[in-house]
Amino acid sequence: MDLQGIDTLIIDFGGVLIDLDRQRCIDRFNELGITNVQAMLDVCHQQGFFLLHEKGLTTDAEFRDEIRRTTGVNVTDAQIDEAWNSFLIGIPSYKLDLLLELRHRYKLYLLSNTNGIHWQWSLRHVFSYKGHRVEDFFDRIFLSYEMKLAKPDIAIFQQMLAETGADPARSLFLDDAESNCRAAETLGIRTYMPKAHEDWGHLFKS
Repeated sequence: MDLQGIDTLIIDFGGVLIDLDRQRCIDRFNELGITNVQAMLDVCHQQGFFLLHEKGLTTDAEFRDEIRRTTGVNVTDAQIDEAWNSFLIGIPSYKLDLLLELRHRYKLYLLSNTNGIHWQWSLRHVFSYKGHRVEDFFDRIFLSYEMKLAKPDIAIFQQMLAETGADPARSLFLDDAESNCRAAETLGIRTYMPKAHEDWGHLFKS
């Protein structure tokens, strides 16, 4: 891919940086007696109150209460969080090293559909790499649950562009969902869609 003229990288979190295990998450909920999670999760996006949680329209506490209410299963907050966070595997160290290197060459923005429970787990477990903090890896971080918007809504891209002043024509967006890439392209942003577990560092090798 020719990156001539690109000065800004917009990077997705789940599936692009952090590896995911959807089936492990479903299995953990099943072990708690919560058996309808699979119907609420889609490969590319959440559904039902999972989506509301991702858009920040329900709090973490309301999300947990809704799981208990809809399933009738008496589980603790900690049990729910452990099952929900089992969706997340981790970020390979080579990707974290790559982010640190890319920050010297590009403006680097994270744009993620995520929720408070997943994000707090990630801050504790994946971005503490080599004593770093999450702020060391990105110039700005844009999270759906804080913005009350979620990809592929074009509004989330428009808000990010407005806040950063990034030029769409000089920006490259990496996301593993085709619908998100298509939305970005309507604003003139170039896109690349990595496959699961892909080392997309090859894009930046001369």
